Parts: sequence; structure tokens; C-alpha cells
Amino acid sequence: MIQTPAETARTAAADAPDKGLRPNAIGLGRIVALGLAAVAPAYSLAVTLGYVVGAVGVHTPAAFLLGFVPILFTALAFRDLNRAMPDCGGVFVWISRALGPVAGWFFGGWVPQVATFIATAALAQVATVYLLAAVGLDAVAENPVAVVSIAVGLIALSAAVAVRGIELAAWVQYALIALQIIAIGGFCVGAFGAMAAGTAPSTGEAPNLGWFNPFALDDPAGLVAGVILCLFIYWGWDALIAVNEETTDRSKTPGRAVVVSTVILLVLYCGASVAALGYGGVDLITADGAIDDVLSVLGPHATGEVFGRVITVAIGLSALAALFTVAVSTPRSWLSMATYRALPAAITRVHPRHRTPSTATWWWAGISAVTIVLLTLISAEFIGLAILAIGLMVAAYYAVTAIAAVVYFAPDLRRNPKQLVIAGILPALGALLMLVAFVASALDMARPEYVGESILGVGTVFWIGVGALVLGVVVTLAVRPAFPEFFGRRTIPVGTVSDDGFVIADSVETVPAAASLTAQNDREVR
Repeated sequence: MIQTPAETARTAAADAPDKGLRPNAIGLGRIVALGLAAVAPAYSLAVTLGYVVGAVGVHTPAAFLLGFVPILFTALAFRDLNRAMPDCGGVFVWISRALGPVAGWFFGGWVPQVATFIATAALAQVATVYLLAAVGLDAVAENPVAVVSIAVGLIALSAAVAVRGIELAAWVQYALIALQIIAIGGFCVGAFGAMAAGTAPSTGEAPNLGWFNPFALDDPAGLVAGVILCLFIYWGWDALIAVNEETTDRSKTPGRAVVVSTVILLVLYCGASVAALGYGGVDLITADGAIDDVLSVLGPHATGEVFGRVITVAIGLSALAALFTVAVSTPRSWLSMATYRALPAAITRVHPRHRTPSTATWWWAGISAVTIVLLTLISAEFIGLAILAIGLMVAAYYAVTAIAAVVYFAPDLRRNPKQLVIAGILPALGALLMLVAFVASALDMARPEYVGESILGVGTVFWIGVGALVLGVVVTLAVRPAFPEFFGRRTIPVGTVSDDGFVIADSVETVPAAASLTAQNDREVR
């Protein structure tokens, strides 16, 4: 008999193995803060707004709206999948359950993790540079050795905070995300105040509702480019899924937080883009000295030197907040993968007092430190190029997650019209839009003139993005013999919402804090 979504959620919550994490530790407010912090809205807006304006001009708010559509549809898929299978492994578990272990390990494991490690290197570097600049140490910020050394220290700090417990990490994020919202909100107030007082630069343009109309733009190619840029600044909210086993009402709260956090991002981005365009206009925003960091340039002019310094600090702390969130989310993803026999069992070790995946967290810190050192040694600009390639990886695993939702809920879609729309049609549209974004991004990145860097006549960013995906296919196939239980579908049986048997085959004995797993030793996959 087909279960209702509520029955499926209760069954999944009961059958999911206890990984030793602290249940009911955080509520809706703190998990939303974690999701927002992972996006680093102040930093993302500062470094992306100028390029979106360069692509679509005053129709930047329309680009933010259009970019939000596939994100919202994908978020609905995340919400429904979390309701049915609340597991800290998130996309890894969901894709493995719906599409099989190879797809799960590649699209739910390799792709998001590679994107995350590249982002980690960039976030640590950005946080270091901005914080040094905020305290007047610009000379130190120009020294690569000093920057990498401090960045590695910030990675270690993030790991230490994450190991100390989810409650501490969530409270830290509360403070950091609050500062970002104050900074962005303060910029908007200063900009609109200057417009009202007539003290804004002459390049500013009077705000117009037509800015939100994508059909008023004559350049479809520019709109596509702007929307693709917008996808990057929305990415990261799904990190909050990694703490779903530690939230109150874990089958519902994370899903609600996914939708709430994406809507808050939409409001912040649209408000800031209107304020920036109204205050400085297209010409000032896209000028050589402003396009790379709009908030740091326009902020002091719109709000004064003192609050402008607050904005600069907020951008640096925005990157640091995202780094803290990655230190929380990535180890929990690994914990889930190891629990389901897709990674070495040693990674399942949980701190006996803090109940955090301490082993996985320190492994994350070590690999992240090595990553930033290696990327810096390759080239001073390589991290920036690698960041641009993340868009391909994000579009890929978001699209496959939405497809997994459609496949998993297919039995319900045929008998429930509401489910057909919410869990079928909208996620399918989200997947289609993400695939379009993937193809459009790949074609754009392949152009030799893309960011002025190319290899064999093909854009360097394309080589990085596609190369990471191809390498992932090779690695996925290579590790199959090492994890026969997972790839043999014994730990995560493939099925849909109407199927039974989503249980781990037996317990992972190396987890000291997850004693409750021993109760599952004799359970068989049904």
C-alpha cells in the first residue's frame, strides 16, 4: 500500500540509523541562520552584483527573480525529500535511494564536495584579505604566503568551532548573519536616503518597476548570462540539510528552513540591487574600480566612512561565516556516507561529549588546507578561475536532485493532483532549468575569450569544471570495489516512496557515541 507523505516521513525517521549526533539541538531560527550563512550573502552580492549589472543593466532585479525560480523549484524538491528521508547525508542519500549508488556517490558525493572544497579555499582567502584590509593591513593582504597562512588558521578555527558542538556553531552564525543583514540593510537605507535627499551621484537612476520585468530586456543572451551568475549567489542554502538530524522535528523543520532562507535571499538581493542602481547607476557600478566589489566601493559613499568600514568587515565575516558552515555541513555528509558504507568506517567516529563528527571535521580541515595551498601554488589567479567553474557543478547536482525527487515520488504523483504539481511538475521544471543553465554555462566557459584565459583554444574555466566532473566519474568507478555493500545496494536499497526497506544492513561498530546502532545489527533489508 502506498504511504502518505506523513507516514513515509515517520517511517523514514524511525528507520534511519542513529549516527551519534545530538537530536533536537537547534530549531528553525538557527537552522535558517546556518543556511543563510552558507551562502555568504554580503560577499556573494559584493563580488557578483557588478557583473550581473554588466550583463543586464537596470534589469538586474529581473535577473535575480528569474534566477530564483529554478532555485525555488529545486528547494521544493529538497523539502519533500527531506520530509521523506531526513538524513544528514541529504543529496547523497536521496539520489542513491532514487537513482542508484553510482549516481548517489557521483552526484550526491563527489560533485558537491569538489565544489565545496573549491569554495572553501576561496572563502578562507577572501575572509583573510577583507579582514586584513578592514584593520588597515593592506600590505600583509598582498603577501600570498601571509594570506595562505592566515587562511589555513581560519580553516582550523572553523573546525575547532564545529567540533565543539552544533549549538555553539549555530549561535556564532546567528551573530555573523545578523551583521551581514545589518550591513546590506544599512547600505540600502543610506542609498535610498541619498536618493531622497538628492545627494546621490548623477549616474544614479530613478527606481522603476520595469526593472523587475525580464521581458523588457532586448538582449536574451545577456539575460541568460545574468541568470547564470545569479545561480551562484543563491548556492549554499542546501548546507542546512546536513544538520537535519540535530533539529527539532527533523522531517519538517529543515524543509521549511530551505524555503524560508531562499526567500530571504531573494529579498536581500533584489533590495540591494535596486538601491545600488538607484544610487550609482549602471555606469558607476560597472566602472573598473567598482565592478569587482560593489558594496565596498559604493557603501562608504552612501553610508559614510564609518559604516562603510562596517560593510567591509561584514563582507569578510560573511566569507568566514560560510567557512564555519562548511565545517559543519561537509563532515556530516561524510558521516552519512561512511554510515552507509560509501566511505571508510573510521569517518563515522563521533566525539563522545560534543556529539559531533570530530574525525570527519579534522579530515575536512586538513584536506581544505592542502587544497588552498595547492591552488595557490598553481597560480595566484587559479582559485578565482576555479570558483567560476563551480556553477557547472551546482547546476549538475541540483538538477539530479530534482530528478531524484520526481522519480522517488512518482507513485504518489499518479494519484494525488497536489503532489503532481508540488512534487512532480515544479521539481521537473527546476531540473530542466538547471540543465539549461549547465549547458549555457558550459558553452560560455568554453569560449577562449572567457575571462581571457584558455588552453588549446578552449576556456580554462571550462577545463576546470568539466575536468572535475570527468575525474569524478573515474574516481566513482574506481572506488566501487572498495565499498561493495553500498554499491551492491545493501545499505541504501533503490526504491520509491511506495517501497519499504530503507535501512542500513548492520551497524558501524567503530562509532563510539552511536551505541544505539547496535540495536540494528540483526535488521535485514526488506
